[in-house]
Amino acid sequence: MPTGTSSWKRAPVILALVSFSALAQQTVEVVIQNYLYSPGEVQIKVGDTVLWVNREKRTSHSILFPAEGGLESDRIFPDESWKRTFAKPGSYPYTCGPHPEMKGVVVVTD
Repeated sequence: MPTGTSSWKRAPVILALVSFSALAQQTVEVVIQNYLYSPGEVQIKVGDTVLWVNREKRTSHSILFPAEGGLESDRIFPDESWKRTFAKPGSYPYTCGPHPEMKGVVVVTD
């Protein structure tokens, strides 16, 4: 057998592991309606994504992370969405920029 052939035999295993980890990542949806985030708390794993969808009829909202230096999404108008992938474990409380009474939290675990 030529040198290096054994590494090619391992390539499918490595590719399968990479593919599996990509498939394992999930997207969790948070609906914005009636001036509420629903659910108000989501628990995800590192690498997962949260998708916020505005289901209001006329009102725009944003997602503002005050503890992260005021990181804020653009305004999300009715039937629009915004998403964020979380790369580090922790608790990420957020509010709506124009409606600070709206609150939610993303809890990210390893």
